[in-house]
Amino acid sequence: MGIADRIVITGVGLTSPNGNSIEEFRRNLLGGVSGVSSMETRHMGMVHAGICDFDEQRHQSKKERRRGTRAGTISIFCANEAVISAGIDLDKIDRSRVGTFVGITEHGTVETENEIDAIRQYDYDTKFWTHHHNPRTVANNPAGEVTVNMKLPGPHYTIGAACAAGNAGLIQGVQMLRLDEVDVALAGGVSEAIHSFGIFASFASQDALAQHVDPTKACRPFDKGRDGIVVSEGGCLYVLERLDDAKKRGAKIIAEVAGYAMNSDANDPVLPDPVRIAECIALAIKRAGITPSDVNIVSTHATATDMGDVQETAALRQVFGDFPNVHVNNTKSFIGHAMGAAGALELAGNLGSFDDGVAHATINVDDLDPRCEVRNLVMNEPREIGKVNFILNNSFGMLGINSAVIVKPFTG
Repeated sequence: MGIADRIVITGVGLTSPNGNSIEEFRRNLLGGVSGVSSMETRHMGMVHAGICDFDEQRHQSKKERRRGTRAGTISIFCANEAVISAGIDLDKIDRSRVGTFVGITEHGTVETENEIDAIRQYDYDTKFWTHHHNPRTVANNPAGEVTVNMKLPGPHYTIGAACAAGNAGLIQGVQMLRLDEVDVALAGGVSEAIHSFGIFASFASQDALAQHVDPTKACRPFDKGRDGIVVSEGGCLYVLERLDDAKKRGAKIIAEVAGYAMNSDANDPVLPDPVRIAECIALAIKRAGITPSDVNIVSTHATATDMGDVQETAALRQVFGDFPNVHVNNTKSFIGHAMGAAGALELAGNLGSFDDGVAHATINVDDLDPRCEVRNLVMNEPREIGKVNFILNNSFGMLGINSAVIVKPFTG
């Protein structure tokens, strides 16, 4: 692989239910701090949810926030924080060479639900329907709001990849850099899912919505008592650059993208296929030029649904067998399922392992489901594992979309 093909992460901007910076997020993961709480949502009453608490007006005005969307505001916050993290002065570079690629699970549901609810009080008279609805609900909205806010005339679009979208956004950024379409990529994923009662209602109708009495214990991947998903919001966008460009400007390099893969189950709309998942993971490993035993941390997608967790761990056993160096953890147990942001956030939560040699835990595993047993599953307490050379980040979604991203520390 030539230096022009080597893509590095030089900045991270995020908001999660338990942290608004990569440092705070990592600290709370290592400290066992859950970000899951409860909220009241339309037609559903009280539900468990991962709610972000960040300064919406740090990078945009109150008027801009009113015109836009929650997903757009999350994207704007994350994009600006990522650029600050990377130490890039946008006034000193060609802004037309900055691309914005944001993964989303869905978009427009929140705004449409809100408008329908609003016009009910007017007997559904559509003259009270907001003229902001169309720009709020177009699929490219979150990425587009970033470009308007930051005055970036380069390419932008969203990547609809269900709950694999965070990884997919990052992969798209890597590809656009390698194609020389951009010099800087803002890439990752966002979600405003908790603001849609329909998402909660749909999971509830599938008996797939977590019901634990304690919200901080509601998301229980791999545990016998798991009973479903905790819906969350959040976002994480990375600054990606070609290695040569990053070195020329003296950037601090956080990590290097070593490999990635995406494929499709082409089978069931909701039940993951362990064979196809294993193929996706194996392809990412092959593209990284490594073997399964070289991977030190596997960041799982596991959502705390019964068969979803079983199918993923079956795939892991198929790929990794009983390799002693591979440690397995899960970030959703702390923050719930942030949908389109999940993969990007979960990768960010593990990047600190390159510096501290610690794998953060999967919390809330009181009684491990034997069907989910894998060697070196890090449960309830962080584990010192020594030098970390490769992290594999899994992220899957409905309609059978699978993704895997592998990162490594930059070593020159």
